Amino acid sequence: MTGTGEFAEFLPAYLAEADELLASAQKDLLAVEEAVRKGQTQPRAVRELFRALHTLKGLSAMVDVEPVVSLAHWMEASLRLADQAGGRLPESSVEPLVEGLRAIELRVRQLGAGKTASPAPANLLERLEALGPQVRDAVPQRARPVKLDAEASFASRLAPSEREQLEGGLAAGQRALRLDFVPSSERAAKGLNINTVRERVAKLADIVKVLPLSGAAAGGASLAFALLLITRAEDAVLLDAVGGAPATVRSLEAPALAEAPPEDGDGGSGDVAGLPGAAVLEEELDEPEVRRGGGLLRVEVSRLDEAMEWLASLVVNRSRLMRAVAALTQAGAPTREITAILQENGRQLRDLRSAILRLRMVRVGDVLERLPLLVRGLRRATGKAVRLELDVGDAELDKAVADRLLPALVHLVRNAVDHALESPEERQAASKPAEGLVRLSCHASANGQLELTLRDDGRGVDAKAVAKAANAPVPDSVDALLDLLCRPGLSTRQEATRTSGRGMGMDIVRRIVVEQLGGELRMETRKGVGTTFTVCVPLTVTLMDAIVFECAGRRYAVAVGTVEELIDVTGVVRPAGADGLGLVERRGAAVPLVSLARLLDAPVNASAAGQGAKALIVRQRGEPVAFAVDRLVGQQEIVLRPLEDPLVRVPGVAGATDLGDGQPTLVLDLGALGAARAGRRKRASRAGEWVS
Repeated sequence: MTGTGEFAEFLPAYLAEADELLASAQKDLLAVEEAVRKGQTQPRAVRELFRALHTLKGLSAMVDVEPVVSLAHWMEASLRLADQAGGRLPESSVEPLVEGLRAIELRVRQLGAGKTASPAPANLLERLEALGPQVRDAVPQRARPVKLDAEASFASRLAPSEREQLEGGLAAGQRALRLDFVPSSERAAKGLNINTVRERVAKLADIVKVLPLSGAAAGGASLAFALLLITRAEDAVLLDAVGGAPATVRSLEAPALAEAPPEDGDGGSGDVAGLPGAAVLEEELDEPEVRRGGGLLRVEVSRLDEAMEWLASLVVNRSRLMRAVAALTQAGAPTREITAILQENGRQLRDLRSAILRLRMVRVGDVLERLPLLVRGLRRATGKAVRLELDVGDAELDKAVADRLLPALVHLVRNAVDHALESPEERQAASKPAEGLVRLSCHASANGQLELTLRDDGRGVDAKAVAKAANAPVPDSVDALLDLLCRPGLSTRQEATRTSGRGMGMDIVRRIVVEQLGGELRMETRKGVGTTFTVCVPLTVTLMDAIVFECAGRRYAVAVGTVEELIDVTGVVRPAGADGLGLVERRGAAVPLVSLARLLDAPVNASAAGQGAKALIVRQRGEPVAFAVDRLVGQQEIVLRPLEDPLVRVPGVAGATDLGDGQPTLVLDLGALGAARAGRRKRASRAGEWVS
């Protein structure tokens, strides 16, 4: 299929669905591999992986993507057997499944690029087909049967694979339990319903099945739910998760192996333990209740981009209207009422902006969900033992930022594994654990920035080796070392390998983080201890609040989130010296002061220097730096238009905007501008000037 034939109209929906299924399958496959490596079972992950591939096969068949259908079919066949065996897979089956998933992803990407999906590799299909007998032979014979309460009621509702899953949990030393949850209005008021209970219990146990029950339930209710679980959690913890009594916990283990629980009710054949007279509801009650305003709606990113464009136009028009009203006010016209309307319109636009930005936000955890699979491949390619830890919480960022940021993080993780971490033998010789650690964490700050930290416990960056590879003097600071690492074409490897050696990684990272996203890249490293990279990027790069100021007769803007403080330059601690920098006092501490006019090669009014000037304090490589400007105009919401043309792209210029006067106004990244100045050349200070 090429996407141009009779199924072309279904291709966008297919690609979106396939992308979600692949992401889910990759996550579950990694969980399965971890369990296999530890000699454990992971029934839930096997079942979810099976379901994802089953759905993907069906979707691919609908749009005639035969290579994906073939690959998914044989993977699904072996996983069905593993599911029926309680989630057991032989270790030899993991690698073919990983290769199969990568082959499917490759063909989905080919379709997304408008190409024809290449045929499935014959040797891979043969290996996947051979997995079935391997899985079947690896299933051990179990001698621990499970007896379910109310056998007649439940037996018809449990699939053989679900019974196998319960038995497998017992064989692995876990407990097979039935947890009864009784809904009520009081629990609903506390946020406890069957959906929230599922989420809470899922953190404590593997949920094999949820069975709705009807009849005279405990506590006078007419409806209850029986959750069949595999867990190691204590009864008290499980009961607390479902709100306590009248909820009950019962063992599903056969009486020959566990003491039978006391019976409630009259013990008749129609009773369900703990719920006298209750009976299993019809199948349709398994479906969650459809609530008004609930559920998910998939929207193409292009439609959100279009909405953002219209919002951007409204923001510019409001700026024009504000200028027009200000002119009428100066002319003496009565503008009180229209000013009030304009203020209300501003609040409405901000609410609309927030709503659209929330639609564009994606969870950082979802963006990074493919990194574990990347580390798995690097682990096999490099022969290094490495563990990846992700601590990203519920942080979110704009989809456009996420799409640009992910390649930079991929390069950082690849460098950490391939360059920073030692081999297991080297680590043990240095009294380190054989398994290296790469930890990625992030948090969103109040100033609209997302800070990500990538830390490894490797050997640290060898400044001498980097300087030798760059044919440059050994750097005297960590900032200078980072500059060397980010040189285009630099690599400390003599030969290119599958994972590194091409001299493109750190150059791409800085280009994305600093130039494209207007963010900041920092590094800390200690020999034998490890290296930490810190990446700060804006949560969104389209609409933002900005500080507008004048400098050398021109207006500029800078994002509010990048400015730490605004100060009056009432006195200079030290005039500019040979290094071209002055110092200004800030709450008892001296802060470097840079003249923005001179930084921009604009004429400096020496007679007005230091007289009532303002300064914007920003962080440059973690340290405060003050940039002197002539006058602050105010704060305003702006639409940032990045400078995409490489011929006009300048370090330190994030883009341009329209403040409502129809004239383009440059939006500056002061931190990057100062860094570019320092890296470009050192200027000699001019006589009589107080700042550089």
